[in-house]
Amino acid sequence: MNPLQIAIQAFQAENFESANSMLRVALQKDINAANAIFEVATHFAENGGVKNALVIFECLKTYIKNDAQIPYNLGCLYSMQSNYESAYENFYEALAISPKDIASLVNCASALHELKRFDEAISYFDIALSLESNYAQAWSNKGNSLYKLKRYDEAITNLDKALYLNPDDYKAWSNKALTLHELKRFDEAIIHHDKALSLKPDYAKAWTNKGITLSELKRHDEAIAHYDKALSLKPDYHETSWNKSLSLLLLGNFEKGLPLYESRWDLDEVSKIAGKRYFDKPTWLGVESLQGKTILIYGEQGLGDFIQFCRYVKLVSDLGAKVILETPKPLASLMENLEGVSQLVIKGQELPLFDYQCPLLSLPLALNVNIFTIPADVPYLISNPSKVDKWRLKLGEKKKKRVGIAWSSMSEFKDDHKRSLLLMDFVQALPLGEFEYICLQKEIKDCDKEFFENYKNIRFFGNELRDFSDTAALIENVDLVVSTCTSIPHLSGALGKETWILLSYVPDWRWLLDRVDSPWYPSIKLYRQPSIGDWGSVLGKVNFDLNHF
Repeated sequence: MNPLQIAIQAFQAENFESANSMLRVALQKDINAANAIFEVATHFAENGGVKNALVIFECLKTYIKNDAQIPYNLGCLYSMQSNYESAYENFYEALAISPKDIASLVNCASALHELKRFDEAISYFDIALSLESNYAQAWSNKGNSLYKLKRYDEAITNLDKALYLNPDDYKAWSNKALTLHELKRFDEAIIHHDKALSLKPDYAKAWTNKGITLSELKRHDEAIAHYDKALSLKPDYHETSWNKSLSLLLLGNFEKGLPLYESRWDLDEVSKIAGKRYFDKPTWLGVESLQGKTILIYGEQGLGDFIQFCRYVKLVSDLGAKVILETPKPLASLMENLEGVSQLVIKGQELPLFDYQCPLLSLPLALNVNIFTIPADVPYLISNPSKVDKWRLKLGEKKKKRVGIAWSSMSEFKDDHKRSLLLMDFVQALPLGEFEYICLQKEIKDCDKEFFENYKNIRFFGNELRDFSDTAALIENVDLVVSTCTSIPHLSGALGKETWILLSYVPDWRWLLDRVDSPWYPSIKLYRQPSIGDWGSVLGKVNFDLNHF
């Protein structure tokens, strides 16, 4: 049996060290053995033996330096393993040998796309298209890179070119639908989702994405039906479960929505925002008895979320548990007197011993809460009396009704643009003359600074608001809070202060749908957009109500 045959048998037995050694012997004896070895590697690759194929092609690359097909095949194999860094390096090597190879150019660009190096990817797609202008996949993939850069109009142009060349490309139809969604052209997006699904009815991603678009149109029952279809095709599709949970919760269906809301931990993008933590103690979700046990409850997502859900700490304490509450530093002073807390720890400090742990937003599930049993006794947060007095003196004699305001957050949340306003727009809600306006925001966005400096009708205290206990004390000194959906109205609502919140057409799930009140906060009144993007109607209604306040 010759060395090549011995090597092939070793590969089949996954004895890679011996196989690699015999391949080297075969190549040293007869360089023409490379062709036979290449065929063996290709056979492995086509029949699921990716590890075998990788070892063989890496061995060939050691001995054969000027055959672009070897690094090209390695690039394809590494892409199959989602090792895009190695894929890019090999496609780059292939292009050094054969600079005008279209397949290498497009695959190199695709690897760069997966590495989130979108500008570089586009440059390689452009080279490929300069050599072959009718390469539909290159137009489509370039469109996807432009989408990632939020260059949506250019993405549409490229995807249209791809669809002109290949009208049956269901992925291009689906990706154009996603781009139209970002441009808020939702009705057109649905048409394109439908086209993708007509070409590939089992495309779970398109069912999910169409559901997301339907939810933007407040067609949540239809959205849920689409999520169910996607889950019937792909039961472990966590993105679908997450989006279904949001629609169910918006509809007030906590019984079905809260269990699915736990899927946030299975999505990298969401779990990073939520702040996924890893502990060597089990998560408590309501099954085990807490009598005589110690539980760590910790925050996730934003400061407003913490303020809203810390109300559940008392209910956990009432089950017989000693509660350690880990809090972000800006909220620490505010949480010192929260009922049910046995020990307060600032995030970043060493944690004491505990038996169980639970993130705050999992407590409603663990406590089996529904929309009718939300604990809404306010205030459940108490301001520091000395700070309230300090702010009363700082504000001076009260000659007009005082309105605390907040119009935007400093959050990097990707949908923040839906809930935040420019100050120049927000002031349309504020009648002059009868009110003194107090800014409750600690910071002013760059886009608002010039207008704010020239407006002169809002008092701003900036760095004097050292943490949320200062903000709470300042809120106690106003008659009313008017705000968009930021952490401020959560704080105001938790203090029991009358609060008006301006909401987008489809708000965050906690504000539910089609109601002016909130089961979370009895003192809150909700002002909702009557149609997508219609802030004008909201601002006009707030202005009218302020004039009669």
